[in-house]
Amino acid sequence: MTYRFRDTIWGRIGHWLVRLPSWLGAFALFCLMVMTFSDVVLRSVLNDPIESATELTRIFMGIVVFASLPLVSVRGEHIVVDLFDGFFSKGAARIRDGFVNLIGGGLLIWPGIKVYGLAMRALNYGDVTEYLEIPQFYMSMFIAVFTLLTAAVMISRGLYILLIGQPTGHTDHQVT
Repeated sequence: MTYRFRDTIWGRIGHWLVRLPSWLGAFALFCLMVMTFSDVVLRSVLNDPIESATELTRIFMGIVVFASLPLVSVRGEHIVVDLFDGFFSKGAARIRDGFVNLIGGGLLIWPGIKVYGLAMRALNYGDVTEYLEIPQFYMSMFIAVFTLLTAAVMISRGLYILLIGQPTGHTDHQVT
């Protein structure tokens, strides 16, 4: 019998932890779609748009974007411009990809910490959104947490690439 990590309890928990941000982003995108459709219909038919549509659009777009970042990073599905790939051997490309992930993850720590500081300031000041009066702390903290999570994923991925090699199912830099 072959041992597979994904068949253990930790593998199953990890499987669902990876899926949760995807479902959250999909749900936010669905809500954004329904809200936009409703806003257009109400604006056109009744000349009465949803007043908080802009506010909700910003919130839903933030959820869609930042919930997706860790998953995109762990899968290595960022947009890649491969102008110089032909100049790198397989080993050099692995080293390059590892360092790109390490540097990118390291650079994401700074905005994550800054947004965390802004979230705490919004909490202390009691900042709320204009129409719905939703505390701005929630969205700012969501962005901070997912930015820092993405940084951790990219650093882990960079170390994995440098020490072990490309993750299974790796698709970056493949010419089709």
